[in-house]
Amino acid sequence: MDFKEYQKLSKRTANYPNIGTKKEDAFLYPILGLAGESGEVVEKIKKIFRDDKGVLKEERKEMIKKELGDVLWYLAQVATELNLSLDDIAKSNIKKLSSRLIRGKISGNGDER
Repeated sequence: MDFKEYQKLSKRTANYPNIGTKKEDAFLYPILGLAGESGEVVEKIKKIFRDDKGVLKEERKEMIKKELGDVLWYLAQVATELNLSLDDIAKSNIKKLSSRLIRGKISGNGDER
């Protein structure tokens, strides 16, 4: 599956306030969901160190995989509400990172390094 197909299929399962209305706050629900699900990924990883002494077990890895799927779903909805494609987002990100690599600016601070 590619990003374009995922974005299209995930939209079919979306149900939240102002979905697809082009209202300024249509992306609010999915952006809050993205933040929440990202926190759940962090919680699962935290428990690797608290409960599993830093060893990533397959069971924990599967839990993280499920949470990352939820992160991807919400990211797709935010992108859709902003009329952006995940493909374009991914390409733009790789272009930015490649430029930083060429210029020796992978490390450091700031969006425009």
